[in-house]
Amino acid sequence: MPTPHHPTAAVRKSLVRLGSDLRDARRRRRLTMAVVAERAFTSRSTLQRVEAGDPAVSIGIYGAVLHALGLLDGLGRLAELSVDEIGRSLAEEALPRRVRMKNRRSTGS
Repeated sequence: MPTPHHPTAAVRKSLVRLGSDLRDARRRRRLTMAVVAERAFTSRSTLQRVEAGDPAVSIGIYGAVLHALGLLDGLGRLAELSVDEIGRSLAEEALPRRVRMKNRRSTGS
């Protein structure tokens, strides 16, 4: 049996915010929960859990809801280099300070 996962307060807060944003996006599009749930191939009750930010719902379902709302591109950009300041900084630190050309040795005269 898998070990239960207990997300941190920061993770829970982010998921609640995501769920709220998804609910607002659905409402801005004037779509009912039933329509979005059908487009996401899930149930209305699961969509309710997504909109509540339930961490037990799989990321695949969150992705399906994003797709149903036309927002899936945002999921693919979450950890991209342009938004990963720490990763960018670490990559810059790893760059060599100096770059030297290798000497070409004469192969014959």
